[in-house]
Amino acid sequence: MESRNASFFEHIFPYKDKQTTKRTREERDATTSVNEMEVEQVKDEPRRSKRARKKKSYGEDFTMVFLVENEPRSYPEAMSTPEAPYWKDAVNSEMNSIMQNHTYELTDLPQRFKALGCKWIFKTKLKADGSIDKCKARLVVQGFRQKEGLDFFDTYSLVTRITSIRILIGVAPCEVWKSIK
Repeated sequence: MESRNASFFEHIFPYKDKQTTKRTREERDATTSVNEMEVEQVKDEPRRSKRARKKKSYGEDFTMVFLVENEPRSYPEAMSTPEAPYWKDAVNSEMNSIMQNHTYELTDLPQRFKALGCKWIFKTKLKADGSIDKCKARLVVQGFRQKEGLDFFDTYSLVTRITSIRILIGVAPCEVWKSIK
């Protein structure tokens, strides 16, 4: 909202006294032309910050620790590095975990469907001093290749609130006592 003929009476509290101060048309025009000149001056020169700039430091070892990451980007690359035995253990651990949790089920693929690809993600977990703690490998499916209506129909996830779980835990003992009586 913009108004050219606005008057501000900052020295007078609203409704304190009923006196009204009226300005003449010449006074209003004079202040308007002064304000327009100030606006033009402001547009010519951008406002600069007067704060002192401080250089940020993340520690002396920041560049060395975080820029020296040589994690493999594929399975063949991982198996060709000197750490190959560690990566092989990580891959075997991931496969055992998948089989124990029944994450995937081996079945025959229907004729009109294509299998989705997968990719290995390799990560090196470091200790606080920068030495290697362990090597981790994760097998992830390339879900971005799925088509809605063909490969999947519903997208939902079962979610419960912690208050609902607490209520169930609180009600369960009461129900047990009722059945004992």
